[in-house]
Amino acid sequence: MVGLNRFSGRRIVVVEDSRTQAEYLCHLLELEGALVVAASAGEEALAAIRNNPPDIVLTDIVMPGMDGYELCHTIKSDPTTAGIPVILVTQLHDPSDVLKGLVAGAENFIVKPYDPEQVHSRIASAFDAKNTPDPDGQRDAFEYILDGQLYTITFSRSRILDVLLSTYEFAIKKNTELQEAHEHMTALNEELMAAVEDLQQANRNLSTENAERGRVERALANANRKLNLMTSVTRHDINNQILSLHGYIELAEMEVQDAKVIEYIGKAKAAAQKIQRQIAFTKQYEDIGVKAPRWQDLATAIDPLRQTLVGESIELVTRDLHYEIYADPLFSRVFENLADNSIRHGKQVRRITISAERSLDGGLLIMYEDDGGGVDEAEKTKIFEKGFGRNTGLGLFLSREILEFTGISIRENGVPGKGALFEITVPPEEVRKAGSQ
Repeated sequence: MVGLNRFSGRRIVVVEDSRTQAEYLCHLLELEGALVVAASAGEEALAAIRNNPPDIVLTDIVMPGMDGYELCHTIKSDPTTAGIPVILVTQLHDPSDVLKGLVAGAENFIVKPYDPEQVHSRIASAFDAKNTPDPDGQRDAFEYILDGQLYTITFSRSRILDVLLSTYEFAIKKNTELQEAHEHMTALNEELMAAVEDLQQANRNLSTENAERGRVERALANANRKLNLMTSVTRHDINNQILSLHGYIELAEMEVQDAKVIEYIGKAKAAAQKIQRQIAFTKQYEDIGVKAPRWQDLATAIDPLRQTLVGESIELVTRDLHYEIYADPLFSRVFENLADNSIRHGKQVRRITISAERSLDGGLLIMYEDDGGGVDEAEKTKIFEKGFGRNTGLGLFLSREILEFTGISIRENGVPGKGALFEITVPPEEVRKAGSQ
């Protein structure tokens, strides 16, 4: 900001108890070439004025001790300082503020918050009035009553008019600001109403979608019930046929003496037994994906293994399992399948360790380890394929499917010959501390 030196050489006393506002006002005046003296209280300002009378005084009204009205009245009551113009710096909240200023003898007002031009014009007007004879001359005091309060004013009509015009100018400015604020609020209200209408429409759409989703879910649940019923009936019929097949195979074994035929009968018997195991396996997993996922305590999901592993003389070690996992209700079967895999293919497994640790992204890494022979590199991904393996070929395949319902993944990451290591990765949104809800 570059000043025009409008007040070059003029001595101005600024009285303001707020350091920030005082520095700002002094800065505005110094840019115009004024010699500024700052005081933070009325008494301090009065001493500076009497010691070296300034050309004009700008004083705040609300101050501790001597306020702006009293300071102005004291200046005007002393013949040695009465000719110094005084401008009151105020918020101008009430009409009585104007009357009090006139009674005290103030030349004009600067209304907070002010801009530089308002300050400059009020000071310039005060200097002009001081140097221009009052056409009304000296006027006798007259009295005015406002809200029951009597005010005695000695200013001439022209001086009063100057003050009233300044007040009117401020009122016009504030009215303009109020009008602009009203227009802005009206525009914001229109935007808000449009946003509310959009939200209401979105809620109606969501309600329609939810209703449709409910119908689809009910239809899907009904279809699942029918499918499970059909599966159960089919499984029952197949089991009956397999029992008959076993009976005929045993009869054939008793009647046949040819070694080659006996070999074929043995293979047929093994195939029938495998079919029977697969049918029994499907019974355990017929509800996979049917029921909604839920939060499950990790330690509780692993507990059923303990009894199974004790019967196999295998030690179960667990660490840091104080988490809950959002997963399919068959989540615990994953660990049963891993344990079954260790028992069947681990080659003398004696210890299984299950632990968990937080990952960097806030998720969870669950580690299942055994001390068996491990998994060959060539089979690390194949073991999760449907039909791979020497038993049903479905255990690890279905384990992966159970986990993937809620975005959980599994992989084998052990060292061949040093035991299996299955790593189960749980996304951040599907894990929480046990008991946190």
